[in-house]
Formats: sequence, C-alpha cells, structure tokens
Amino acid sequence: MKKILLLLIALFVFVDTNAQSRSTQIYENGLVVSAEVYASEAGKQILQQGGNAIDAAVAVQFALAVTLPRAGNIGGGGFMVIHLTDGTKAALDYREKAPQQASRNMYIRNGEFKPELSWEGILSVGVPGTVDGMVTALERYGRMPLELVLQPAIDLAKNGYYLSYSQARALNNRSETFQKYKGSKKYFTRQNGIPFKEGDLFVQEDLGETLEQIARYGRDGFYAGPVADAIVKEMKQNGGLITHSDLRNYRSKWRAPVIAQFQNYELIMMPPPSSGSIAITQILDMMDDYALSELGHNSADYVHLMSESMRRAFADRSYYLGDPDFYDVPKQGLLDPKYNHARMIDFSMDTVTRSSTLSYGEFSNNYESHETTHFSVIDKEGNSVAVTTTLNGSFGSHVAVSDAGFLLNNEMDDFSAQPGVPNSYGLIGGEANAIEPGKRMLSSMTPTIVTKNGKAQMILGAAGGPRIITATLQSFLNMAVFGMNAQEAIAANRVHHQWLPDVLYYENYGLSPDTIRLLEAKGHTLKETSIGRGHIIYIDAEGNKSSGVDPRGDGHASGY
Repeated sequence: MKKILLLLIALFVFVDTNAQSRSTQIYENGLVVSAEVYASEAGKQILQQGGNAIDAAVAVQFALAVTLPRAGNIGGGGFMVIHLTDGTKAALDYREKAPQQASRNMYIRNGEFKPELSWEGILSVGVPGTVDGMVTALERYGRMPLELVLQPAIDLAKNGYYLSYSQARALNNRSETFQKYKGSKKYFTRQNGIPFKEGDLFVQEDLGETLEQIARYGRDGFYAGPVADAIVKEMKQNGGLITHSDLRNYRSKWRAPVIAQFQNYELIMMPPPSSGSIAITQILDMMDDYALSELGHNSADYVHLMSESMRRAFADRSYYLGDPDFYDVPKQGLLDPKYNHARMIDFSMDTVTRSSTLSYGEFSNNYESHETTHFSVIDKEGNSVAVTTTLNGSFGSHVAVSDAGFLLNNEMDDFSAQPGVPNSYGLIGGEANAIEPGKRMLSSMTPTIVTKNGKAQMILGAAGGPRIITATLQSFLNMAVFGMNAQEAIAANRVHHQWLPDVLYYENYGLSPDTIRLLEAKGHTLKETSIGRGHIIYIDAEGNKSSGVDPRGDGHASGY
C-alpha cells in the first residue's frame, strides 16, 4: 500500500508540473507549503489525522531530511516562529553551535586564512540542532506523539521516493565532491557510476533506521546511543571537533520574538541570532516616511529607496549582530524608529550613498547558501508555524555520517571566520559574530508570521543566504502595500542590496530598460541574479487559506 501511495504521488508530480501548487486555490482547513511535494503531503497527512500546525511542521522537517537532502536536514539547524489562536507568540532557536574545541583561529594555516576549511569538510560542521528543536517544539505545543509524526519520514526513507529532475541533477552535480567522503559516496552516488535520473526510486535505509531511533528514544535517539557514536566516529576518523559532550549538551532555546509594526500589520519574527528581524524592521522604518504605493512597485524611485534602506541595515548587521548569549546585541537601539529615521538623513532620491562612505550607525545609548529551505503551516483552527531550516550550503559540508545516512552542515562558515573578511555569501562580519566555543553563528533565516487584528494573515519566509531577508521583506510589501495575492507576491521580481559588495542585484526581466537606466543614472551598479525562493500562506478575513509557491523552485502546496 505504501509503495502504491508513492507511485500515485510521483504520478501527480509528473503530470501536475506544479500547476496546481502554484494556483490560487482556496483551502478551508489546513495548508502546508514547502519546497518539496512529499514533505508537503507528509504535513497534510498529519493535519488530516488530527495533528495541529506544530505536529505538521515537525513532520515536514523530518520529511525534508529525506526528500530534500541538499537543504532539509537532521544534521543542521533552523528557526521556528509560532502564533497560536490563543495569542501565544513563540520563537524557537535550534541553530547549530560551535563545538567546544572550536577557536577563532581554527581556519588559519601558516598565518593565512583558508576559507575553504569553513565551507567544505569536517571542520565546517557545527553541532546539529534540528532533532532537539523538533522534539522541544513538539513537547511544548504539539498534540501527537513523536513516533506518529515521524512515520511519514520513516516510510519515505525506507520505501524510497521518486527523484524529481532537479533532485537528480543536484545529486549528479555534486557527485565528484561526494566521492571524497566515504558515507557521502555510499549514500549519494551510484556505485556503478551511472548518473541519477528523474523518476529513480531513492531509498535510504540507514537514514530510516536513524529516524526510527529518534522516534523510539526522542532526542537521545540522536544525541546519545548509536547515532551519536556514529557522528563522533566520523569526527575522529576525519579530524573533526564534535564530541559526545557537544552532542549531549546541545539544547535549543525559546526566545522572545521580535515584534514590528507596519501600518495595520504586526510582524512576528525570529530574534538574534537571526539577523532578518532586525534588518526588516529597520528597512520598514527607513521606508515609512514615503508613500510607497504612489512610488509604484519596482519603479526606479521605489527600488532606489528600498536598496538604500537595505544598504544601511546590512551595514549595521555586519557590526552589531551575533549570538545574544555571547554578545550584547543592541536590539533596543537598532529597533528604535528614531535611530532608523536618522540613518536616512543623508539619503537622496537622486543619487546613491556609496557603501565605501557608509558604515554602521551609532546610538546615543550604545557604548548564510542559498540552499536553506522554508515552509509554512496553518491548521484548521488557525494555529500557524513558520520554519526556516538549513545545512547552509547545498548539501552542507558534503560529509555524510557513515552508518547513519545523513549529511552534516557547514554552518561554521556563517561565523566571521576571520572578522572583516567576506564569507561565502560576500557578507562581512565583525567581532560580534567571531567564533567562540558553544556560540551560535549569525543567520539570515527569517521565518515570519504577520497578523492583523490578532489573527494570522501571512506566514512567510525564504531560502537564499542573505537574500532571505530581502525576499521575505518584498513578499510582505507586495501584499501589504501593493495588494497582491500570495502567488503574485511570491512570483514578483525582486531586488537585493547587502551593503558590500556595493551592487544592486535584480532578477532577469525584473526591471524595465528604462528603470535600469534611471537607477544607473542615480549611481547604482546593477547585476542580474536570482533572489531567494520563498513560500507563503495567506489567510483572508473569513479564514480561507491560499498559497504562494515560488516559481524559482520546485515547491508545493498541500491543503484540504
């Protein structure tokens, strides 16, 4: 029966080609939007069995670890934002941590910084947080037992699922790198050397057994016992740093969400070590003095105003943001509207402010691959969850744990591995985000729930390194200011500026030739690229739910 179900889902994928998942279909009950069809269906299955949004989110997270190995994970970490119908607002930080043996100079060799060590291989791995995070969220807010919530993922791992074209291509593209590592070669390449192809049944028996350990023993099924032994063995054999003590002592952390007000909306966002909530609040404050709808969506003046606001927020990000457990992040100052309005005192609608002349701001009171994945969930009662999770780069460190079947993250690159030197995303970091044992690295992941009159109206987020922040911001503005529906908002072309490099990025065909000419006349240097991949759930005043699935990826909406 399970294999018949897999065949039916695969047939739906091939015939549908995402047409239904990208429609404006209305759902009266629950809805799940994620980057992958099997994972969305797993969440829907849990909702239909009586689970709430938290149960479904946990099911999606574990399913993505099976069906989206380049970003879904149990060997990584992430953030979860929750809004319940009783008014509860919560933010769970299950970001990875630096091992106890980590040090700020761990990537220096013969006096020279070696960035490749923080990007690939065993030294790039932070202590994983996903499993503890999922167990923690389920224990506090879930309804269903862990073993039931995990069952869809276990079935997908043991019975297999059918590869999409993009999944097969992603595995084949990294085949040469996987060959370097024993476990990765075993799990993610074919022993006969034949490339993967669309429609191949992909079975992961060892991962299935790992998931069964978690289902049976909870967090101890991962942070202790045979799975923990396998992780530590992988570390010892390859010169890694994570120990049994690192695993045993890891704990996710509940944090107070950042709450931002914009017009009649309230944005509930992940606080530091996420940088997205601070940046989005700053940008909205900086833009608030202008009549955005009158400027016009993606007009030269609108893009100029937004990019100059982004430039200033990212400059502050580079200096002030890090793990609040290790560094006194000046949240109050950064979130002060007076400060953010003052940041725009030198703004001109006619010309750019060069990043070389712009640094972080000062307060009167103060003396991340593109291969993340985001999903949004709402249940029939209106409880909502936004989750962004990652291994960092595509397939993380590329090191899989032998005998356990899963990939490890490369999140150590998200630290300022050498303060003042760009990381793999071109982001400059300072002392606030320097490597320290037990510290969480700064992140751009920005899961967001937007409420109006106390009820969830938007659940959104994105993947894409630092572009997560700007993609999430623009999706919100597209709906809140320009009246787009969820699908229009997520599909609309986006722009991105991150202070350094001093480049205004825009998407292919996203700006008209006249707009580009006007922006260049203001002094912008423009470059084409893709900007994030997001997923949205929109809830209207009657409680009807619709989805926005990003056409830049293979996402899917499953509702009922």
